[in-house]
Amino acid sequence: MSVTVRAAAKFNLHLGVGPLREDGYHPLATVYHAIGLYDDVTVRDAAQWEVAVTAEDHIALGEVPTGDDNIAVRAGRALAGHHGVDRAAKIEIHKGIPVAGGLAGGSADAAAALVALDRLWALETSDEDLLSLAAQLGSDVPFALIGATAIGGGRGEIVAPVPDNGAWWWVAVGNEQGLSTPSVYRAFDELGGSDRGGDPQVSEGLLAALAKGDPDLLAGALANDLQAPALSLRPDLAQTFADGEEAGALAVQLSGSGPTIMMLCRDATHAREVAGAMQAKAYDRVWAAPGPVAGAHVVTY
Repeated sequence: MSVTVRAAAKFNLHLGVGPLREDGYHPLATVYHAIGLYDDVTVRDAAQWEVAVTAEDHIALGEVPTGDDNIAVRAGRALAGHHGVDRAAKIEIHKGIPVAGGLAGGSADAAAALVALDRLWALETSDEDLLSLAAQLGSDVPFALIGATAIGGGRGEIVAPVPDNGAWWWVAVGNEQGLSTPSVYRAFDELGGSDRGGDPQVSEGLLAALAKGDPDLLAGALANDLQAPALSLRPDLAQTFADGEEAGALAVQLSGSGPTIMMLCRDATHAREVAGAMQAKAYDRVWAAPGPVAGAHVVTY
């Protein structure tokens, strides 16, 4: 018997970063948005934990661990420990989310593993407990369970759905060279980000744009405090921004700490046009995706 669960990539429509705290973390105020790029995670019982990873074209797997340090295995161990059961599984991950791209593919895998193993083992874990386990695994994992569009607080792990009446379309442009998240946060501090007082806040203009479903309003409300620090480390990414604007995107923004760059489009037809224009400029990692989409959910059982 096997169970397959699908989980989506995330994009931060807003990513506000506060000053470094004594515990080493930055407080965040973010609006998560699940987009239609997916990883599928299939689980089946096994005598010991195993991981096998495959991927769609143009997605490199060099940075995906296949041992006990894979976050999906850590999710499975956490779930088993929570219920006090001595079980293991083979976990097969098929990646459609770019790796190390700021789209939280690892978090999606962890969320999918929690849901899949809960179903495989008939554990009937409560939603509250699943979210608690997810938060222990990483700040983006709870949102990967919920999906759609949500505000994230704390380190991002406290999530609450927000009204989103848009039928949004995005073009994601990947980059073969990764960008270290800790390095981007260090650059944020070095550029004076932690000198600002007070905790970050989500823009009311962004929430209004989502409620109205207006792409022009949304284009003017996107924000990412990690964009400038990331570009200071990777100035070559500025060319992708310029190319996206030339291709006709309504707005261009870095996804999380990068290096994937997201381009807001007016509708599906416009997204295909922007994606085609980027491919014509010799970008080979280009995906068009809708949003918002559902969180982790069973697709085969």
